[in-house]
Amino acid sequence: MEKSLERSNKENVDKKKSYGLLAVGAILLIGSTALTVYTYHSSYLASRQEGILAEQKLALERPYSYSLILLFVAVMLTFRGLYKALIGDAPSREDHIKRLAQAGLLAALCYIGFAFFKIDIPVGPEKTSFHFGNVFCVLAALLLGGYWGGLAGAIGMTIGDLTTSYVTSAPKTFLLKLCIGLIVGFVGHKIFKLSRTHSPKYVTGVTILASVCGMGFNIIADPLVGYFYKTYLLGVPQDISLALSKMGAVTTFVNAVVAMVAASAFYLALRPALKKSGLFVQLDEEM
Repeated sequence: MEKSLERSNKENVDKKKSYGLLAVGAILLIGSTALTVYTYHSSYLASRQEGILAEQKLALERPYSYSLILLFVAVMLTFRGLYKALIGDAPSREDHIKRLAQAGLLAALCYIGFAFFKIDIPVGPEKTSFHFGNVFCVLAALLLGGYWGGLAGAIGMTIGDLTTSYVTSAPKTFLLKLCIGLIVGFVGHKIFKLSRTHSPKYVTGVTILASVCGMGFNIIADPLVGYFYKTYLLGVPQDISLALSKMGAVTTFVNAVVAMVAASAFYLALRPALKKSGLFVQLDEEM
């Protein structure tokens, strides 16, 4: 009787938190939409003028990039609040702390993998790059599930964009890396229950499959989303956007192959060690 009452009270508290998150997301969505429109007209358009210095250009581009990121975060919070209100997936306090700590670590690794281990390739006035950031984005989703893993990858690599010359790519990066995490987590944990006890062969197969699905999405979505993002949100001429998308497709494919191999290897090596140390998180219910 007491356990049933305690469970009911916990569910009610979780519901209230979910509705609170939904309300915050909705309010933030309205505010960030207005801010995005304002910064586009007041700051970003000025950065498109000819003859402007590179440092001035980056300074004028940042407010618009920040507002777009805020807009995407608002959308994410709104959907997350709606999902939790309808489905409900509150982890234990211990698991929550583990996820939060590991998410912070993996976000830092995503940043390092992109900011310090990359090769820039100029393409007209823009550029693309080979990097290791996606490795830890996929690894985060394998270890933490779709939401926390995708959020770790999105935050880490978005900070990498904002602190380098890829400022205008930051909003696109946030969106795509979050989607990579959600897909890897959905395939690995929602469908195949990867965090449960399985044979080594099963774990290896599911790990590789989930990584392939996440990076397969990125191979298609990165150049495609990049083209529409640069053309319609950044105002880049279509011929330059197309050239960037074609070149980006090459680097995206190489980055994806590296990420699939390395992330799978890292997860398979870390899984038994985390289980032995008690740091492995059960993720059956997670995306």
